[in-house]
Amino acid sequence: MKKQIKTTEAIFPMPVLLISTFNEDGSVDVMNAAWGTMLEPTRVALNLTETHKTVENIKKRGGFVVHIADAKHVVEADYFGMASSKTVPDKFSKSKMTYVKSELVDAPIINELPIAMECRFVEYQSDATGIGVIGEVLKTSVEEEFLVEGKVDIDKLSAIAFDPYTHGYYKVSGRVGDAFKDGLKIK
Repeated sequence: MKKQIKTTEAIFPMPVLLISTFNEDGSVDVMNAAWGTMLEPTRVALNLTETHKTVENIKKRGGFVVHIADAKHVVEADYFGMASSKTVPDKFSKSKMTYVKSELVDAPIINELPIAMECRFVEYQSDATGIGVIGEVLKTSVEEEFLVEGKVDIDKLSAIAFDPYTHGYYKVSGRVGDAFKDGLKIK
């Protein structure tokens, strides 16, 4: 029997996304954003309020990079969600991570993170049903060690997900089935 629990602000588990931008002075800003998804193969949506420094940067610079957080960098990912560039202007340098500037958008690509999606800012939706930041994905790159036959190996990647009920991070791994195939057993 199912028991009713308090509804949180999110469906869970949620992907842990690290969004990187440049501040006005050229320093790197990174935020932890669990509320993001793909709208279609070339569009990403980030449910972020305009009060975030990262959103200010995205609007001013016209671009951003979405990274998938992994278990190896859970400490840095959590820190980027706790510290704001508004109050800790050097928060990226404190992480000891490094970056290269994207050749496609005015934003940094974090070297240590396994997946990077370079995005051009399309629009900000702020009405009652608006999502927030919408971006066009121009390029997705993955460290070769996480690829098998040109596809991401989820087990090797060790991506992390966020549980808003327990405030825990969990590793995403362990294939349990084959999409668009296992269901055929019911037909």
